[in-house]
Amino acid sequence: MVTSRRDPVRTRERILRAARREFVAKGIAGARVDAIARAAAVNKRMLYHYFGDKDALYRAVLRESIATNLDLVAAAPPDTADLLPFLFARVLKRGDGIRLLQWEALGIGDRKPVAEDERRKAWVEGSERIRDAQRAGQVHQDLDAECLVLSLMALTMFPLAFPQLVRMVTGLQVSDADFQQRQTRFLRRLGAYLRPGAAVTKEKHR
Repeated sequence: MVTSRRDPVRTRERILRAARREFVAKGIAGARVDAIARAAAVNKRMLYHYFGDKDALYRAVLRESIATNLDLVAAAPPDTADLLPFLFARVLKRGDGIRLLQWEALGIGDRKPVAEDERRKAWVEGSERIRDAQRAGQVHQDLDAECLVLSLMALTMFPLAFPQLVRMVTGLQVSDADFQQRQTRFLRRLGAYLRPGAAVTKEKHR
């Protein structure tokens, strides 16, 4: 086994990979530090040396999602007809992140989530991007920016969060190319309606 003294970077990465798998499978409440340590091929003392406790380890796992969300906001196209398909394509690659959110929602109740202040930054910036688009005449100005951010998240994340409902409604799996193409066309069309005075008929064949 590679020791942390010889290769601390790789040891830390192994712990983070094992922790992410455990948190995705069981949530922060159900995850066990001893299981993470065993999967990472380290002892619990070594794990605590690197991360302190389970909450700190969870926070470290979340940092990747925080960085990804900030990158997502920065890369998001301003045209809402392109924005929804863009978000959906990104969500399709982040099933583990959605699973973490589901576990968090089930277990946290009214308590403050881990790393809330760090995580809030991306959504605040997302709301500001919406307001910028509204000022530029690209999005209806009478739409509440924060509520629109929540709606964009719901429209793009729901299929992965509730794949059984997708199957019941459409008869398709979320992983089916037919469903993904159909959903992308729908989101592009719907996004066009968010543009003031948009000629939505032009979006039909895009």
